[in-house]
Amino acid sequence: MSQRVLFLQNGPDPGTFLLRKRFVPWYNGRMNKRVSYYASRRNVLTWLAALLLIGSVIARIAFFCEKGADCSTVWLRIVLPAFAAILFCLRMLLDGQEHFYKTSFPVFLMAVYFGVCAVCNATLFRIALLYCVLLFAAWLLYRMVVGGHHPRLGPALWLVLAAFASFLVYDVRHAVRRGDVFPLYDALMVVGVLFALFCLREHNDGKYHPTFGDRKDGRRVRQLNPITRVANYIMPNRNGASNSLQERVEISEIERYIRAKRRDGLTGFGMTEVFLAAYVRIISQFPAANRFLSGQTIYSRDEDIQFCMVIKKEMTKEAPDTIIKLHLNPHDTAKEVYEKFHAAVEEVHNTPLNSTLDNVARYFNYVPGLALKFVIWLLKTMDYFDLLPRFLLEVSPFHGSVFFTSMASLGIPAIVHHLYDFGNLPVFCAFGTKTRARETDSEGQVNERKYMTYSFNIDERIVDGFYYAEALKQFNRLLRRPDQLDTPPAEIKRDID
Repeated sequence: MSQRVLFLQNGPDPGTFLLRKRFVPWYNGRMNKRVSYYASRRNVLTWLAALLLIGSVIARIAFFCEKGADCSTVWLRIVLPAFAAILFCLRMLLDGQEHFYKTSFPVFLMAVYFGVCAVCNATLFRIALLYCVLLFAAWLLYRMVVGGHHPRLGPALWLVLAAFASFLVYDVRHAVRRGDVFPLYDALMVVGVLFALFCLREHNDGKYHPTFGDRKDGRRVRQLNPITRVANYIMPNRNGASNSLQERVEISEIERYIRAKRRDGLTGFGMTEVFLAAYVRIISQFPAANRFLSGQTIYSRDEDIQFCMVIKKEMTKEAPDTIIKLHLNPHDTAKEVYEKFHAAVEEVHNTPLNSTLDNVARYFNYVPGLALKFVIWLLKTMDYFDLLPRFLLEVSPFHGSVFFTSMASLGIPAIVHHLYDFGNLPVFCAFGTKTRARETDSEGQVNERKYMTYSFNIDERIVDGFYYAEALKQFNRLLRRPDQLDTPPAEIKRDID
């Protein structure tokens, strides 16, 4: 296992001491000052902004259709700004509660539109260039504001207002000079964006909220050693960057713990629940183990532990397999893990129809082989750029925190299962059949002990070897004393920013 030591997690690294001393305090200060804004659909200003933007689209289409326009005018004066205004409305109304920063792209399109119009209408190139620079600066400031990197919203609003208002004055003067009517469509679009900014409110719940660079299923980890990012390109494939570990654990205490749980009414409580509860507990103390790598970038799932496992729909040889996916939490005890796990299993057993995952796989099965290869490539590319829809990420067994497989039912030791290059699942855990061994104690007595083998196959790029080693040592200690899983952890540790 790689012994790279991340300077932000473990001991100091002489090669990165200067970077740690100068860059990290500056970056930490920037992240601590970051604020998160949202646009509530309960705010009247939000709907007023949407009405103004839609009104600008209608006024634009009506004006140019009545006046008549050539092909270039249609694309520049109608399609581009109308697409930007509609996209802004959709992102503000549908996703503004959590991802208002995504409105930055439609504002960029608006700035491009105004800039091209300035160039086309300008009599002096220097004036047009000045307006383009001003518009670009306005968009950049808007991006900083909605991304939470500007400490005060008020001054930024006035600067954005001044930039777009100056263009409106310039546009009106040109319209009057040409004998055209007042460009109402442009005015409505600019005022709509400004109303949207005035309806912004700051999240005060103390939680982390997504910003630029994050994915739908994870938060980007930014405070990493630079060599880590380079290594992600040197080892681009997950299966080629995996390391495996095989271990065995004495299970006398685990069996006593399982019998006690079954007496308490947890019917069906077994090894899977113990292993899963122990894994959830190590995530609570070693949160970096819940990271994943996608698009050569490392992300953290924080407190969302996504567990996947293959189960049978019925307990018969002929019954088909399906995959369940659970969302667990670091606060979960063994009982809560059991309840969530068995609820998901019962749902599969009691549902006569196929699951969503089975239906998606069935649809792919209809695609011819060569076309299916292109479809998989397209899905990989979309996943690289975080373009896969959320429902596919939810049903995909290749996107998650850990995949468990039990070899005990097959009567064989734990295998070392490969990782998948599709998706972002970084850990595969397998546990095998029970074995017996005769051992001599310190007094010379021969005792029979029971053991169970288990294995981990892990993506070494998300954390260093030292971190993994400490986490897996704690996992083994929890298996030797499983009663610790009955109480929630005293402290939930958070991954670095």
